[in-house]
Amino acid sequence: MVTLGVLIGNRGFFPAHLCTEGRQKVLQVLESEGIRALILPEEATRNGAVESLEEARKYAEFFKAHRDELDGVLVSLPNFGDERAIANTLRWAGIDVPVLIHAFPDQPDRMSINFRRDSFCGKISVCNNLYQYGIRYSLTTLHTVDPDSEAFRADLRRFAAVCRVVRSLRGLRIGQIGARPAAFNTVRYSEKLLERAGITVEPLDLSELLGWIRRMNDQDPPVQQKLEEIRAYTDTQGIPEESLYKLAKLGVAIDRFLQEKELKAVAIQCWTALEEFYGVVPCTPMSMLSNRLIPSACEADIPGVLSMYLLQQASGKPAALLDWNNNYRDELDKGVVFHCSNLPAAFFESQRMDYQEIIAGTVGKENTYGTLVGRIAPGPFTFCGLTTDEFSGRIRTYVGEGRFTDDPLETFGGYGVFEVPGLQQLLRYICANGFPHHVAATLNHVADVLAEALGTYLGWDVYRHQA
Repeated sequence: MVTLGVLIGNRGFFPAHLCTEGRQKVLQVLESEGIRALILPEEATRNGAVESLEEARKYAEFFKAHRDELDGVLVSLPNFGDERAIANTLRWAGIDVPVLIHAFPDQPDRMSINFRRDSFCGKISVCNNLYQYGIRYSLTTLHTVDPDSEAFRADLRRFAAVCRVVRSLRGLRIGQIGARPAAFNTVRYSEKLLERAGITVEPLDLSELLGWIRRMNDQDPPVQQKLEEIRAYTDTQGIPEESLYKLAKLGVAIDRFLQEKELKAVAIQCWTALEEFYGVVPCTPMSMLSNRLIPSACEADIPGVLSMYLLQQASGKPAALLDWNNNYRDELDKGVVFHCSNLPAAFFESQRMDYQEIIAGTVGKENTYGTLVGRIAPGPFTFCGLTTDEFSGRIRTYVGEGRFTDDPLETFGGYGVFEVPGLQQLLRYICANGFPHHVAATLNHVADVLAEALGTYLGWDVYRHQA
Protein backbone atom coordinates (compact mmCIF):
# COMPACT_ATOMS: atom_id res chain seq x y z
CA MET A 1 0.00 0.00 0.00
CA VAL A 2 1.23 3.49 -0.87
CA THR A 3 1.16 6.08 1.94
CA LEU A 4 0.69 9.75 1.07
CA GLY A 5 0.99 12.76 3.32
CA VAL A 6 -1.92 15.11 2.60
CA LEU A 7 -1.70 18.92 2.66
CA ILE A 8 -4.89 20.93 2.23
CA GLY A 9 -4.05 24.47 1.16
CA ASN A 10 -6.04 27.45 2.46
CA ARG A 11 -6.20 31.21 2.09
CA GLY A 12 -8.11 32.81 4.95
CA PHE A 13 -10.54 35.11 3.19
CA PHE A 14 -12.14 32.23 1.29
CA PRO A 15 -15.10 30.44 2.91
CA ALA A 16 -14.07 27.87 5.52
CA HIS A 17 -16.49 25.25 4.17
CA LEU A 18 -14.44 24.90 0.96
CA CYS A 19 -11.52 23.50 2.96
CA THR A 20 -13.50 21.25 5.27
CA GLU A 21 -15.61 19.82 2.45
CA GLY A 22 -12.62 19.51 0.13
CA ARG A 23 -10.53 17.75 2.76
CA GLN A 24 -13.30 15.23 3.42
CA LYS A 25 -13.80 14.54 -0.28
CA VAL A 26 -10.08 14.01 -0.98
CA LEU A 27 -9.67 11.65 1.97
CA GLN A 28 -12.68 9.61 0.83
CA VAL A 29 -11.23 9.21 -2.65
CA LEU A 30 -7.82 8.18 -1.27
CA GLU A 31 -9.43 5.55 0.91
CA SER A 32 -11.49 4.17 -1.98
CA GLU A 33 -8.31 3.87 -4.06
CA GLY A 34 -6.53 1.91 -1.35
CA ILE A 35 -4.09 4.71 -0.56
CA ARG A 36 -3.23 5.38 3.07
CA ALA A 37 -3.42 9.05 4.05
CA LEU A 38 -1.29 10.69 6.73
CA ILE A 39 -2.83 14.00 7.82
CA LEU A 40 -3.16 15.89 11.08
CA PRO A 41 -6.56 15.81 12.81
CA GLU A 42 -8.92 18.45 11.44
CA GLU A 43 -8.93 20.39 14.71
CA ALA A 44 -5.12 20.65 14.74
CA THR A 45 -5.16 23.57 12.28
CA ARG A 46 -7.64 26.16 11.09
CA ASN A 47 -10.18 24.45 8.82
CA GLY A 48 -8.00 21.32 8.80
CA ALA A 49 -5.65 23.02 6.35
CA VAL A 50 -2.27 24.77 6.25
CA GLU A 51 -1.89 28.52 5.90
CA SER A 52 0.05 30.18 8.71
CA LEU A 53 3.72 29.89 9.64
CA GLU A 54 2.73 27.99 12.78
CA GLU A 55 0.61 25.53 10.79
CA ALA A 56 3.42 24.96 8.31
CA ARG A 57 5.78 24.17 11.20
CA LYS A 58 3.22 21.81 12.70
CA TYR A 59 2.73 19.89 9.44
CA ALA A 60 6.48 19.80 8.77
CA GLU A 61 7.11 18.20 12.16
CA PHE A 62 4.26 15.76 11.56
CA PHE A 63 5.67 14.66 8.20
CA LYS A 64 9.19 14.50 9.62
CA ALA A 65 7.99 12.18 12.39
CA HIS A 66 6.48 9.87 9.74
CA ARG A 67 9.40 10.14 7.30
CA ASP A 68 9.92 6.38 7.04
CA GLU A 69 6.25 5.78 6.21
CA LEU A 70 5.72 8.46 3.57
CA ASP A 71 5.96 7.52 -0.10
CA GLY A 72 4.73 10.88 -1.40
CA VAL A 73 2.67 13.98 -0.64
CA LEU A 74 -0.62 15.12 -2.14
CA VAL A 75 -1.15 18.90 -2.06
CA SER A 76 -4.83 19.71 -2.65
CA LEU A 77 -6.20 23.21 -3.14
CA PRO A 78 -9.94 23.58 -2.43
CA ASN A 79 -9.30 27.33 -2.75
CA PHE A 80 -6.38 29.53 -3.80
CA GLY A 81 -4.23 28.28 -0.92
CA ASP A 82 -1.17 29.85 0.65
CA GLU A 83 1.79 28.99 -1.54
CA ARG A 84 4.39 29.95 1.07
CA ALA A 85 2.90 27.69 3.73
CA ILE A 86 2.88 24.73 1.35
CA ALA A 87 6.45 25.32 0.16
CA ASN A 88 7.71 25.89 3.71
CA THR A 89 6.04 22.72 4.97
CA LEU A 90 7.72 20.61 2.32
CA ARG A 91 11.10 22.29 2.77
CA TRP A 92 11.11 22.03 6.57
CA ALA A 93 9.88 18.43 6.53
CA GLY A 94 12.95 17.43 4.47
CA ILE A 95 11.26 14.25 3.26
CA ASP A 96 12.39 14.27 -0.42
CA VAL A 97 9.46 12.29 -1.85
CA PRO A 98 7.27 12.82 -4.92
CA VAL A 99 4.66 15.61 -4.61
CA LEU A 100 1.39 15.83 -6.56
CA ILE A 101 -0.32 19.23 -6.94
CA HIS A 102 -4.12 19.14 -7.27
CA ALA A 103 -6.61 22.00 -7.63
CA PHE A 104 -10.41 21.90 -7.34
CA PRO A 105 -12.42 23.31 -10.28
CA ASP A 106 -14.83 26.23 -10.03
CA GLN A 107 -18.41 25.92 -11.27
CA PRO A 108 -19.99 28.74 -13.37
CA ASP A 109 -23.12 28.78 -11.19
CA ARG A 110 -21.09 28.94 -7.95
CA MET A 111 -18.87 31.98 -8.46
CA SER A 112 -20.18 34.21 -5.67
CA ILE A 113 -17.98 35.20 -2.74
CA ASN A 114 -19.45 32.27 -0.81
CA PHE A 115 -18.32 29.60 -3.29
CA ARG A 116 -15.59 30.86 -5.63
CA ARG A 117 -12.35 28.91 -5.20
CA ASP A 118 -9.68 30.52 -7.45
CA SER A 119 -7.73 27.24 -7.20
CA PHE A 120 -7.00 27.60 -10.93
CA CYS A 121 -4.78 30.59 -10.14
CA GLY A 122 -3.55 29.30 -6.79
CA LYS A 123 -2.08 26.16 -8.35
CA ILE A 124 0.13 28.29 -10.60
CA SER A 125 1.36 30.22 -7.55
CA VAL A 126 2.08 27.05 -5.57
CA CYS A 127 4.06 25.57 -8.45
CA ASN A 128 5.97 28.83 -8.88
CA ASN A 129 7.05 28.73 -5.23
CA LEU A 130 7.98 25.05 -5.31
CA TYR A 131 10.10 25.74 -8.38
CA GLN A 132 11.84 28.59 -6.54
CA TYR A 133 12.45 26.34 -3.53
CA GLY A 134 13.91 23.56 -5.68
CA ILE A 135 11.16 21.14 -4.68
CA ARG A 136 10.29 18.65 -7.41
CA TYR A 137 6.60 18.01 -8.10
CA SER A 138 4.08 16.34 -10.39
CA LEU A 139 0.90 17.71 -11.92
CA THR A 140 -2.55 16.28 -12.53
CA THR A 141 -3.44 15.69 -16.18
CA LEU A 142 -6.03 18.48 -16.07
CA HIS A 143 -5.14 21.80 -14.46
CA THR A 144 -8.23 21.64 -12.23
CA VAL A 145 -10.13 18.42 -11.64
CA ASP A 146 -12.94 17.17 -9.41
CA PRO A 147 -11.63 14.55 -6.95
CA ASP A 148 -14.69 12.42 -7.65
CA SER A 149 -13.85 12.20 -11.35
CA GLU A 150 -12.21 9.22 -13.04
CA ALA A 151 -9.56 11.60 -14.37
CA PHE A 152 -8.38 12.40 -10.84
CA ARG A 153 -8.51 8.77 -9.79
CA ALA A 154 -6.33 7.88 -12.79
CA ASP A 155 -3.91 10.63 -11.74
CA LEU A 156 -3.80 9.17 -8.24
CA ARG A 157 -3.06 5.66 -9.53
CA ARG A 158 -0.32 6.98 -11.79
CA PHE A 159 1.19 9.04 -8.96
CA ALA A 160 1.04 6.06 -6.59
CA ALA A 161 3.02 4.07 -9.17
CA VAL A 162 5.56 6.89 -9.42
CA CYS A 163 5.92 6.78 -5.64
CA ARG A 164 6.42 2.99 -5.74
CA VAL A 165 9.20 3.30 -8.31
CA VAL A 166 11.03 6.05 -6.42
CA ARG A 167 10.66 4.26 -3.07
CA SER A 168 11.81 0.93 -4.50
CA LEU A 169 15.19 2.36 -5.50
CA ARG A 170 16.08 3.43 -1.97
CA GLY A 171 18.84 1.05 -0.95
CA LEU A 172 18.12 -1.35 -3.83
CA ARG A 173 20.47 -4.36 -3.88
CA ILE A 174 20.97 -6.38 -7.09
CA GLY A 175 22.92 -9.62 -7.42
CA GLN A 176 25.35 -10.47 -10.20
CA ILE A 177 26.29 -14.13 -10.55
CA GLY A 178 29.36 -14.61 -12.72
CA ALA A 179 31.18 -12.31 -15.09
CA ARG A 180 29.95 -10.57 -18.20
CA PRO A 181 30.25 -12.96 -21.17
CA ALA A 182 33.26 -11.90 -23.22
CA ALA A 183 31.22 -11.59 -26.40
CA PHE A 184 28.72 -9.14 -24.85
CA ASN A 185 30.38 -5.74 -24.58
CA THR A 186 26.84 -4.33 -24.82
CA VAL A 187 26.12 -5.25 -21.19
CA ARG A 188 29.05 -3.26 -19.77
CA TYR A 189 27.99 -0.83 -17.07
CA SER A 190 29.33 1.46 -14.35
CA GLU A 191 28.88 0.01 -10.89
CA LYS A 192 29.99 3.34 -9.43
CA LEU A 193 27.27 5.34 -11.19
CA LEU A 194 24.67 2.91 -9.88
CA GLU A 195 26.10 3.12 -6.37
CA ARG A 196 25.91 6.91 -6.54
CA ALA A 197 22.21 6.47 -7.38
CA GLY A 198 21.74 4.30 -4.27
CA ILE A 199 21.81 0.96 -6.12
CA THR A 200 24.29 -1.65 -4.87
CA VAL A 201 25.49 -4.58 -6.97
CA GLU A 202 26.49 -7.67 -4.97
CA PRO A 203 28.70 -10.08 -6.99
CA LEU A 204 29.03 -13.84 -6.60
CA ASP A 205 31.62 -15.83 -8.49
CA LEU A 206 30.10 -18.54 -10.64
CA SER A 207 32.51 -21.11 -9.16
CA GLU A 208 31.17 -20.37 -5.67
CA LEU A 209 27.61 -20.98 -6.83
CA LEU A 210 28.63 -24.28 -8.43
CA GLY A 211 30.49 -25.17 -5.23
CA TRP A 212 27.27 -24.82 -3.25
CA ILE A 213 25.54 -27.07 -5.76
CA ARG A 214 28.20 -29.79 -5.51
CA ARG A 215 27.39 -30.15 -1.81
CA MET A 216 23.71 -30.87 -2.52
CA ASN A 217 22.12 -34.29 -2.81
CA ASP A 218 19.17 -35.19 -4.97
CA GLN A 219 17.10 -36.09 -1.91
CA ASP A 220 17.72 -32.88 0.02
CA PRO A 221 14.30 -31.41 0.95
CA PRO A 222 14.98 -28.00 -0.70
CA VAL A 223 16.00 -29.78 -3.92
CA GLN A 224 12.89 -31.97 -3.90
CA GLN A 225 10.68 -28.95 -3.22
CA LYS A 226 12.25 -26.98 -6.06
CA LEU A 227 11.83 -29.96 -8.39
CA GLU A 228 8.10 -30.03 -7.58
CA GLU A 229 7.87 -26.29 -8.21
CA ILE A 230 9.52 -26.66 -11.62
CA ARG A 231 7.17 -29.46 -12.66
CA ALA A 232 4.17 -27.41 -11.54
CA TYR A 233 5.45 -24.33 -13.39
CA THR A 234 6.05 -25.74 -16.88
CA ASP A 235 5.58 -28.78 -19.09
CA THR A 236 8.72 -30.92 -18.60
CA GLN A 237 7.72 -33.81 -20.84
CA GLY A 238 10.76 -35.20 -22.64
CA ILE A 239 13.29 -33.45 -20.42
CA PRO A 240 15.94 -35.80 -18.92
CA GLU A 241 15.58 -36.37 -15.17
CA GLU A 242 19.22 -35.49 -14.66
CA SER A 243 18.67 -32.07 -16.20
CA LEU A 244 15.64 -31.43 -14.01
CA TYR A 245 17.65 -32.17 -10.87
CA LYS A 246 20.40 -29.86 -12.06
CA LEU A 247 17.86 -27.10 -12.60
CA ALA A 248 16.36 -27.68 -9.15
CA LYS A 249 19.76 -27.46 -7.45
CA LEU A 250 20.60 -24.35 -9.42
CA GLY A 251 17.33 -22.78 -8.31
CA VAL A 252 18.05 -23.61 -4.66
CA ALA A 253 21.53 -22.06 -4.91
CA ILE A 254 20.22 -18.86 -6.51
CA ASP A 255 17.52 -18.60 -3.82
CA ARG A 256 20.22 -18.90 -1.15
CA PHE A 257 22.21 -16.05 -2.69
CA LEU A 258 19.13 -13.82 -2.89
CA GLN A 259 18.12 -14.51 0.70
CA GLU A 260 21.55 -14.23 2.30
CA LYS A 261 22.40 -10.95 0.56
CA GLU A 262 18.88 -9.42 0.71
CA LEU A 263 18.66 -8.97 -3.05
CA LYS A 264 15.64 -7.79 -5.05
CA ALA A 265 16.87 -8.82 -8.51
CA VAL A 266 19.66 -10.85 -10.07
CA ALA A 267 21.62 -11.06 -13.34
CA ILE A 268 23.34 -14.34 -14.20
CA GLN A 269 26.20 -15.33 -16.49
CA CYS A 270 24.78 -18.02 -18.73
CA TRP A 271 26.59 -17.85 -22.08
CA THR A 272 28.18 -20.42 -22.14
CA ALA A 273 29.93 -21.30 -18.86
CA LEU A 274 26.94 -22.91 -17.16
CA GLU A 275 26.21 -25.07 -20.17
CA GLU A 276 29.82 -26.23 -20.60
CA PHE A 277 30.68 -26.84 -16.96
CA TYR A 278 27.32 -27.61 -15.33
CA GLY A 279 25.17 -28.96 -18.15
CA VAL A 280 21.92 -26.92 -18.23
CA VAL A 281 20.73 -23.47 -19.21
CA PRO A 282 19.45 -21.47 -16.19
CA CYS A 283 16.34 -20.18 -17.97
CA THR A 284 13.65 -22.00 -15.96
CA PRO A 285 14.79 -20.94 -12.46
CA MET A 286 15.25 -17.41 -13.80
CA SER A 287 11.77 -17.39 -15.34
CA MET A 288 10.28 -18.59 -12.08
CA LEU A 289 11.99 -15.76 -10.19
CA SER A 290 10.77 -13.11 -12.63
CA ASN A 291 7.26 -14.52 -12.50
CA ARG A 292 7.18 -14.06 -8.73
CA LEU A 293 8.41 -10.46 -9.11
CA ILE A 294 12.13 -11.04 -8.53
CA PRO A 295 13.53 -9.92 -11.90
CA SER A 296 16.23 -12.16 -13.33
CA ALA A 297 18.28 -11.35 -16.43
CA CYS A 298 20.79 -13.35 -18.41
CA GLU A 299 24.26 -12.42 -19.71
CA ALA A 300 25.04 -10.71 -16.37
CA ASP A 301 23.10 -7.71 -17.66
CA ILE A 302 22.74 -5.43 -14.64
CA PRO A 303 21.24 -2.46 -16.56
CA GLY A 304 18.83 -4.92 -18.14
CA VAL A 305 17.66 -6.40 -14.85
CA LEU A 306 17.38 -2.89 -13.38
CA SER A 307 15.09 -1.97 -16.30
CA MET A 308 13.00 -5.04 -15.52
CA TYR A 309 12.80 -4.04 -11.87
CA LEU A 310 11.68 -0.50 -12.71
CA LEU A 311 8.92 -1.74 -15.02
CA GLN A 312 7.77 -4.28 -12.46
CA GLN A 313 7.50 -1.61 -9.77
CA ALA A 314 5.54 0.67 -12.10
CA SER A 315 3.11 -1.98 -13.32
CA GLY A 316 2.90 -4.45 -10.45
CA LYS A 317 3.35 -7.20 -13.05
CA PRO A 318 6.32 -9.38 -14.09
CA ALA A 319 8.85 -8.00 -16.53
CA ALA A 320 11.02 -9.73 -19.13
CA LEU A 321 14.31 -8.97 -20.85
CA LEU A 322 14.20 -9.28 -24.64
CA ASP A 323 16.26 -8.58 -27.74
CA TRP A 324 15.05 -6.08 -30.31
CA ASN A 325 15.65 -8.86 -32.79
CA ASN A 326 14.06 -8.77 -36.26
CA ASN A 327 12.03 -6.73 -38.68
CA TYR A 328 8.56 -8.02 -39.51
CA ARG A 329 7.86 -8.16 -43.25
CA ASP A 330 7.93 -4.62 -44.66
CA GLU A 331 5.76 -3.17 -41.85
CA LEU A 332 7.87 -0.31 -40.50
CA ASP A 333 6.16 -0.05 -37.09
CA LYS A 334 6.38 -3.79 -36.42
CA GLY A 335 9.20 -6.10 -35.42
CA VAL A 336 10.10 -9.29 -33.56
CA VAL A 337 11.43 -9.60 -30.02
CA PHE A 338 13.16 -12.77 -28.90
CA HIS A 339 15.06 -14.50 -26.15
CA CYS A 340 16.22 -18.08 -25.66
CA SER A 341 14.19 -17.84 -23.25
CA ASN A 342 13.79 -17.10 -19.57
CA LEU A 343 10.60 -15.06 -20.02
CA PRO A 344 8.19 -15.28 -17.07
CA ALA A 345 5.24 -17.59 -17.60
CA ALA A 346 2.89 -14.58 -17.39
CA PHE A 347 4.15 -13.46 -20.82
CA PHE A 348 3.27 -16.59 -22.77
CA GLU A 349 0.15 -17.82 -24.49
CA SER A 350 1.51 -21.25 -23.57
CA GLN A 351 5.00 -22.49 -22.85
CA ARG A 352 7.02 -25.64 -22.26
CA MET A 353 10.56 -26.58 -21.35
CA ASP A 354 12.96 -27.50 -24.14
CA TYR A 355 16.63 -27.33 -25.07
CA GLN A 356 18.34 -24.14 -26.23
CA GLU A 357 18.76 -24.51 -29.97
CA ILE A 358 21.38 -21.79 -30.46
CA ILE A 359 23.89 -22.91 -27.82
CA ALA A 360 23.25 -26.60 -28.53
CA GLY A 361 25.25 -26.27 -31.72
CA THR A 362 28.45 -25.55 -29.78
CA VAL A 363 28.07 -27.30 -26.39
CA GLY A 364 25.73 -30.17 -27.30
CA LYS A 365 21.99 -30.56 -26.93
CA GLU A 366 22.34 -32.61 -23.74
CA ASN A 367 23.87 -29.60 -21.97
CA THR A 368 21.18 -27.07 -22.91
CA TYR A 369 17.92 -28.30 -21.41
CA GLY A 370 15.99 -25.82 -19.29
CA THR A 371 14.88 -23.09 -21.65
CA LEU A 372 11.21 -22.07 -21.93
CA VAL A 373 9.75 -21.79 -25.40
CA GLY A 374 6.51 -20.23 -26.55
CA ARG A 375 4.87 -17.16 -28.02
CA ILE A 376 4.19 -13.92 -26.15
CA ALA A 377 0.45 -13.36 -25.77
CA PRO A 378 -1.08 -10.36 -27.61
CA GLY A 379 -1.68 -7.25 -25.53
CA PRO A 380 -0.26 -3.90 -24.42
CA PHE A 381 3.30 -3.50 -23.20
CA THR A 382 5.74 -0.86 -22.00
CA PHE A 383 9.41 -1.03 -22.87
CA CYS A 384 12.44 0.38 -21.08
CA GLY A 385 16.11 0.51 -22.03
CA LEU A 386 18.85 1.72 -19.68
CA THR A 387 22.56 2.42 -19.84
CA THR A 388 25.16 3.96 -17.55
CA ASP A 389 27.09 6.56 -19.53
CA GLU A 390 30.53 6.98 -17.98
CA PHE A 391 31.46 9.65 -20.53
CA SER A 392 28.76 12.00 -19.23
CA GLY A 393 28.47 10.57 -15.73
CA ARG A 394 24.74 10.01 -16.28
CA ILE A 395 22.24 7.17 -16.18
CA ARG A 396 20.28 7.30 -19.44
CA THR A 397 16.98 5.60 -20.23
CA TYR A 398 14.30 5.42 -22.89
CA VAL A 399 10.70 4.36 -22.36
CA GLY A 400 7.65 3.93 -24.54
CA GLU A 401 4.59 1.83 -25.24
CA GLY A 402 3.30 -0.56 -27.86
CA ARG A 403 1.45 -3.82 -28.20
CA PHE A 404 2.24 -7.44 -28.87
CA THR A 405 0.25 -8.68 -31.86
CA ASP A 406 -1.09 -11.98 -33.14
CA ASP A 407 0.57 -11.60 -36.55
CA PRO A 408 1.64 -15.02 -37.91
CA LEU A 409 5.19 -16.14 -37.05
CA GLU A 410 6.81 -19.53 -36.56
CA THR A 411 10.22 -19.60 -34.88
CA PHE A 412 11.94 -20.95 -31.75
CA GLY A 413 12.67 -19.70 -28.23
CA GLY A 414 10.48 -17.11 -26.54
CA TYR A 415 9.25 -14.62 -29.11
CA GLY A 416 6.56 -12.21 -30.15
CA VAL A 417 5.57 -9.78 -32.89
CA PHE A 418 5.22 -6.24 -31.60
CA GLU A 419 3.99 -2.90 -32.90
CA VAL A 420 5.37 0.45 -31.71
CA PRO A 421 4.21 3.64 -33.45
CA GLY A 422 7.23 5.48 -34.81
CA LEU A 423 9.44 2.39 -34.50
CA GLN A 424 12.00 3.59 -37.02
CA GLN A 425 12.42 6.82 -35.06
CA LEU A 426 12.89 4.79 -31.87
CA LEU A 427 15.48 2.48 -33.44
CA ARG A 428 17.36 5.47 -34.78
CA TYR A 429 17.44 6.95 -31.27
CA ILE A 430 18.66 3.66 -29.74
CA CYS A 431 21.48 3.32 -32.26
CA ALA A 432 22.50 6.98 -32.31
CA ASN A 433 22.74 7.10 -28.52
CA GLY A 434 24.62 3.87 -27.93
CA PHE A 435 21.99 1.83 -26.09
CA PRO A 436 22.32 -1.98 -25.89
CA HIS A 437 20.22 -4.42 -27.91
CA HIS A 438 18.45 -5.65 -24.78
CA VAL A 439 15.12 -4.11 -23.78
CA ALA A 440 12.87 -4.81 -20.82
CA ALA A 441 9.09 -5.10 -21.15
CA THR A 442 6.04 -5.42 -18.93
CA LEU A 443 2.46 -6.18 -19.94
CA ASN A 444 0.90 -2.82 -19.13
CA HIS A 445 1.07 0.82 -20.24
CA VAL A 446 3.21 2.63 -17.64
CA ALA A 447 5.69 4.67 -19.70
CA ASP A 448 4.50 7.98 -18.24
CA VAL A 449 5.02 6.61 -14.73
CA LEU A 450 8.63 5.70 -15.47
CA ALA A 451 9.36 8.95 -17.30
CA GLU A 452 8.06 10.93 -14.32
CA ALA A 453 9.79 8.84 -11.66
CA LEU A 454 13.16 8.61 -13.39
CA GLY A 455 13.27 12.06 -14.94
CA THR A 456 11.56 14.33 -12.42
CA TYR A 457 12.56 12.67 -9.15
CA LEU A 458 15.77 10.75 -9.85
CA GLY A 459 17.23 13.20 -12.33
CA TRP A 460 18.15 10.55 -14.90
CA ASP A 461 18.15 11.35 -18.60
CA VAL A 462 14.87 10.03 -20.04
CA TYR A 463 13.70 9.83 -23.63
CA ARG A 464 9.92 9.29 -23.71
CA HIS A 465 9.22 7.78 -27.10
CA GLN A 466 6.09 8.97 -28.86
CA ALA A 467 5.39 8.77 -32.57
